[in-house]
Parts: sequence; C-alpha cells; structure tokens
Amino acid sequence: VGVKLDPDSPWLYRTLLEISTEPDMPPFRVVAVLRAGQTLVPTGDTRLTRGDQLFLIAKSEDIGEILRRAGKHDRKIQRVMILGGGRIGRNLASLLEHERDVQIKLIEAQEEKSVQIATELQKTMVIHADGRDVDVLAQEGISEMHAFVAVTGDDENNIITSLLAKHLGVRKTITLLGRAEYLPLMTPIGLDSAVNVHTVTANTIMRVIRRGEVVSVASLPGIDAEVLEFVVSEGAPVTRKPLKDLSFPKGAILGAVTHEGNVEIPVGSTHVPPGAKVVVFCVPEVIQKVEKMLA
Repeated sequence: VGVKLDPDSPWLYRTLLEISTEPDMPPFRVVAVLRAGQTLVPTGDTRLTRGDQLFLIAKSEDIGEILRRAGKHDRKIQRVMILGGGRIGRNLASLLEHERDVQIKLIEAQEEKSVQIATELQKTMVIHADGRDVDVLAQEGISEMHAFVAVTGDDENNIITSLLAKHLGVRKTITLLGRAEYLPLMTPIGLDSAVNVHTVTANTIMRVIRRGEVVSVASLPGIDAEVLEFVVSEGAPVTRKPLKDLSFPKGAILGAVTHEGNVEIPVGSTHVPPGAKVVVFCVPEVIQKVEKMLA
C-alpha cells in the first residue's frame, strides 16, 4: 500500500520503531520511503517527515486500521469523471456501475466512439466533447467531482487535466501515463496517483530474465527499486539464523513471509524456513546480494 503522509499525520517526526511498537498496532512493514524524489530503504531508526510517501506491507485485514492510525480516513467517492473512452476508460466505468450510489461521467472526443460507449454502458453519462477544453470540463461540473481519472492516449493531456482537476478541488486524481519517466514527477507536482500502461509487460519480461527462484518481480511507480517474490532454497543463508542476527544487504528489506498458508510480517526474531515464499524490496544494485541470501 502506498501512503502519502498528510501535514497533520500523527506519524510525522516519529521513528518507524516508535510507530510499530504503539499499543495494539497491527504488524506492518514499511519497505520504502519516497522523500524529495529519493528512494530510502528504511530501518527502525528512520524518522518520518512532511511530504514522505510510504510503501508498506501488511495483512489485508489490518490495512484499514493502519491507515487510520497514519491519519488517513475513508471518504466515500460518489461522483467520478473519466476522461477518455478507450479500453481502460470503458472498463473502469463498467466496474464503477456495479458500485452503489456512484455517479459517473465519461468524456470522449470522438463522436462515433462516444455513441458506441453510450450503448454499452447503462448508468454512465457519456459526453461527446474535447476534454482538453477547460470550459467543457467546467460546464460538466469537474469542480463537483470526488475523483477525476484521465486515461486518454496523450500523457501531456492527462497530466494537464489532472492538474486542473486538483486545482479546482477534486479530491482524488488518477493519471494514465505511457512514458515511465514521467512517473517520478507526479508527487512533486501535486498529483495523487499515476499508472503506467507498460508496467505489466515490463514485469512479465523481468520474470523471465531473473535467475534462481524468483517467482515474480514488480516495479513501484516513481520508486527506484523493485519488489521481488522469492522462494527460499534449502540451506539458504537466510534460513540459518533469525533476521536480527543476519547481515541482510543494505538497501534491501524483507517485507513478508508466507509458509504453509500462513502470512507473517517479519520482525527481528523471525526465522525464515526453507520453501517459504518471501517478498523483498530492494534497490537494483543489491539484487544479486539478496538472491545469494535466499538461494
């Protein structure tokens, strides 16, 4: 889960160790901190500051409580505007139609395509208009939206319209980008979330390239690091001692351990058994060292 700390977050200016040892705090692991465009692989002594974006691992049933303690509160999204009627825009609108009490507007520039989409979707208001026109967005009530999703095939258009939506007070923006090099810019310029159309393809290729028992690889948008899912080999160095007694490579952190159907968020006393599936976050230059620890 990615979390950007709000200015009033109770986690500000505290160390991760202090936060994780709060009474009744569910177990979680911060595997990366994006700070001023730089990727940090944190330790317990890492002190959080304003503007930090955290990437954490936790059990799904604990995420809500952890986010609440970080100062995040659920706010219902009831009005959504989608810019772009391509495959992603149509699929998103179709999924949203199954949600209760959600009003959806979809803006598509091509007249023929907008007519086709209108026949496919049942509860979505489809608007034939040029979404690059600020007046059009204003007339269609962009300032009243809870979320704005820009998924056209034009990166610059998606960024500019998302910035406009944010300027007009839209609570949540999601921006589709074809160029991965734009991803690190999203947080500094004030946009909430970005998705890259090529990420899945890149991850699939990397699975084939990786050696050993790596079963999957993923990249976090805007983060100069990777998430590796790894099956621990018999006799691997990581199986010989508890984590606190191991010299785990600097720039890497063990985020989760799955064994015999049980998922554990590891702590210093955790002993990783052979055959366990582990999730490791690491910067690129230490990947080979991590593989040696787990192979």
